[in-house]
Amino acid sequence: MTKRLGKCGAALFAAALAVVAAPSGPAAAQGSGSATLDAIKARGQVQCGIAGSVPGFSLPDSQGVMKGLDADSCRAVTAAALGDASKVKFVATTTQNRFTALQSGEIDVLSRSTTWTLGREGNLGLMFAWVNYYDGTGFLVKKSAGVKSAKELDGATVCVQPGTSTELAINDYFRVNKMKFTPILIADLAEIQGAFLSGRCDAYSTDASALATFRFSQGPKADDLVLLSDIISKEPLGVMVRKGDDKWFDVARWTFIAMITAEEKGITKDNVDSFLNSTDPETRRLLGLEGDMGKALGLDNKWAYNVIKAVGNFGEVWDRNITPMGVPRGINNLWTKGGLQYAPPIR
Repeated sequence: MTKRLGKCGAALFAAALAVVAAPSGPAAAQGSGSATLDAIKARGQVQCGIAGSVPGFSLPDSQGVMKGLDADSCRAVTAAALGDASKVKFVATTTQNRFTALQSGEIDVLSRSTTWTLGREGNLGLMFAWVNYYDGTGFLVKKSAGVKSAKELDGATVCVQPGTSTELAINDYFRVNKMKFTPILIADLAEIQGAFLSGRCDAYSTDASALATFRFSQGPKADDLVLLSDIISKEPLGVMVRKGDDKWFDVARWTFIAMITAEEKGITKDNVDSFLNSTDPETRRLLGLEGDMGKALGLDNKWAYNVIKAVGNFGEVWDRNITPMGVPRGINNLWTKGGLQYAPPIR
């Protein structure tokens, strides 16, 4: 077309293009504004990446039911998105393929004890929605070695999983303290734990929470292992989603905020229904009784009620999964109890 359009013709042409490009019908009226959430609603399932092998975080019980903090985090996001926590599909991932699985769309959310770092958020096209466990890198040694401090590990062999923030943390620690060590890099969790127990390495290093749960899992032999008191790094473990879908990010983030808010207000899985007659404005907004908070997220207004009814508040999730491992809540407690969990207002 060689003839130039006048101002009026150009405006009509642009308007015609807009009509062609704009979505129409029920999908346009009811869409959530999130490609990920719309895909989840269409398939009726949230695909959540976990480890599937870590006690307290994600491990099947004797009936094959996935248990743990990370697993319940998946269920909570699913309850928010679909109103039914059972509509989650757990996808086992490794330290090597977890990010690729999220980047490729194989999973919708990653809940796998993954540390929030600038490099990961800046380079991978992924982002952290919330921290569900404030942790740090530690060392597990055998009592027979007589080691009391990480500073006594100069020249030691250390078992560590490759491609983890732990690998970077211990490299930094030994370098800063002018110490030497030999890393024994093993990807498989069971294999690395076996290597440590068999004496192939002097110490086993990963998140202190994982070391504590591993030690606990040894039963009567737990006393033969010592978790050193040294915490050599900050490891905020978070739930990840892909960048570029702000609405789905909002759903994941506010799911955790809802659980923390519920704990602050004493609302639990068992008593949530008794709060449906509450006159407290924030409680009413939390439970979908007023305010259209769910609509703002592209969800049913009872999204948070569904999360609490299915999974419980954040403290319940912790007590169900982490407390039995013998791990104190510490900085993972509510801010009102000296911890770091602080919920922005739902309004």
